[in-house]
Amino acid sequence: MSATRSRGFSLMEVLAALALLALLLVGVYSGIRTASRSVSAGSAAVERLDAVRSAQQFLRRELAQAMTQQLAKNPGNDEAIFFKGDARSMSFVAPLPGYLGRLGPQAQTLELVDNGKGGRRLQVRFALLPPGGQPLAPGPPQVLLEDVREGGFQYRGFDAQGRVGAWSSDWPQGSRLPQLVRIDLRLAGTGYWPQLTVPLRVDASANQRAFAMLGRDGPVLAWSRP
Repeated sequence: MSATRSRGFSLMEVLAALALLALLLVGVYSGIRTASRSVSAGSAAVERLDAVRSAQQFLRRELAQAMTQQLAKNPGNDEAIFFKGDARSMSFVAPLPGYLGRLGPQAQTLELVDNGKGGRRLQVRFALLPPGGQPLAPGPPQVLLEDVREGGFQYRGFDAQGRVGAWSSDWPQGSRLPQLVRIDLRLAGTGYWPQLTVPLRVDASANQRAFAMLGRDGPVLAWSRP
């Protein structure tokens, strides 16, 4: 009887099998990496959108509740200053939301500052207002939005003669509040910031009419006060 000899795999067959296995593993790894990147990008986009939404809600709420409460005094004529504003910062008095409002109205300063990465960040600082006194030193800044590529603040309102002014990046009339404040930002990457225009609620009924007239594209010729 002839002995049966078992035949094993040749070296070429083993190498071919290893090559096919390597290709399969590369394909699996690429798929997992692509899926991981997609999930990370989606999560980052959602977080960015939530940050933009939260910042806009906070700004809309606080600006709408701006109060004619003294921030400082004009050294030239000792006149009370209720609002300060330029292209990169604005200061006003408003109550904080929720339980923080128990501390009373606070001086709030919104700022666009350099973030050290070639862009800017939008931040806010708060300062307590003691009764009948000047605001205390502001606390540490609270970041509302990071990675702002560029942007600024604009103001619109009526002058001392009741005439409608154009949008301006400066508000020198510190003894009065603007009727409208616009915050226009461009975010880094694909971030989207819907242009934010907020009417300041000094007089609710008057502001509704002012917003309707000041916010439209056509010229405004007159505005009747109550």
